[in-house]
Amino acid sequence: MKNRPARATLAFFAAMLPASAEVSTNSPAGEQDWNWHVQNTVIVQGYPGFHAKYSGPNSLPSGGETRETVSLDLLAGLRLWHGAEAHVDGLTWQGFGLGNGVGVEGFPNGEAFKFGTATPAFMFARLFIRQTIGFGGEQEDVPDGQFTLAGRQDVSRLTFTLGRMSAKDIFDNNAYANDPRTQFMNWGLMANEAWDYPADAVGYTTGLAVELNQPQWTLRYGFFQMPRLKNWWTVEDQFLKWPNEDSAGDAKFWQSWGMVAEFERRYNIHAHPGAIRFLAYLNQADMANYDAAAAILRANGPGADISAARAYRYKYGFGLNWEQEIASNVGIFSRIGWNDGRNEAWTSADPNYTVSLGVSIKGEAWHRAGDIFGLGGVLNGASSANQKFLKAGGTGILSGDGNLNYGWEKDLEIYYDFKIWKTLHASVDYQFISDPAFNQDRGPVSVFSARLHWEF
Repeated sequence: MKNRPARATLAFFAAMLPASAEVSTNSPAGEQDWNWHVQNTVIVQGYPGFHAKYSGPNSLPSGGETRETVSLDLLAGLRLWHGAEAHVDGLTWQGFGLGNGVGVEGFPNGEAFKFGTATPAFMFARLFIRQTIGFGGEQEDVPDGQFTLAGRQDVSRLTFTLGRMSAKDIFDNNAYANDPRTQFMNWGLMANEAWDYPADAVGYTTGLAVELNQPQWTLRYGFFQMPRLKNWWTVEDQFLKWPNEDSAGDAKFWQSWGMVAEFERRYNIHAHPGAIRFLAYLNQADMANYDAAAAILRANGPGADISAARAYRYKYGFGLNWEQEIASNVGIFSRIGWNDGRNEAWTSADPNYTVSLGVSIKGEAWHRAGDIFGLGGVLNGASSANQKFLKAGGTGILSGDGNLNYGWEKDLEIYYDFKIWKTLHASVDYQFISDPAFNQDRGPVSVFSARLHWEF
């Protein structure tokens, strides 16, 4: 893969679509029968050169660089029968993350897919059916959205989602730090990085999710496919992605999988809403054990084949996700995560411990109700076994400098998103990254970003 910036050709063609592209029709009962939406996001990021004692295969280049990413989604929903909807998301993306998407655990661009491309690539990122079974009683409104059809549904309900999706569509959501297209861009602020969530190299997979919703709480469970190879493609990508990925086949579905459960409790403090979510996960894949892999690397040198350290093993962890409105238009949030840290990360990121905290403020106080100011910080840490593996020259999904002088990675992000017109927004963003990829011998790094996002 050549390390060169992409051009924003997708943004040009997307801008040619008419402003009336959001289309829907309602049945006589008031339920929306179908809809479709479009979103386009362009992010440009750059950083100046920084101090580095050495560099390795997964290091962020120390000389400084600028990169660009572009994404375009065409989304459609169709009501199949009472309580059932089908949704499809055609995703086109182009561009590269800084350093080709490695070198920082709290990666500064959540739109920088791990599979960068100089020419546009396409996939059906989502293709699922959702069936909701109501239990009667109080009802609530469902808005017209990218993955919802407008109508009403019972508050007490059971929902099944089957097909291709992102596990993050359903789990580990947060009102203030969840979407890199409109909120914080840093991976450590948009998700719990200690959760090695099931996904292909772009962030999607096939599975089943079940949600039991009650007025004050929700219980969720999901079972998802994991890729056959680390940080690679799931089996359906050979059919749902263009250019095709023949290497995505031959997955062992019942041996490479990820399970996740989450309990959410909603509450109010003096009329200010809040929620706390407890998450637990268990993955199985052909993972290398850190201790065994480190022994091979110490005996044979960095870059040695560590396949002898691989076997189908479990990886498990826990997460806590909290959000709280503290005043009108002001909210705070936090995530805490931990995993067992014995076996390598498979799909998401390498941290074994993570803590994040931040605040989000809407601009009504300064007469800019459509604007948002955000400030957040992340700490990412590695287990002792992970540290020894990286010290011996091992490479993770994002880390691997060829050596390691260990320290917690510390990320700070500040952004301002301002409304230009209706659903057209622009953002400026600054991130300060200390000890990138757990390494005190590199950095700090200052990342400057600009983002343009529109949807309808």
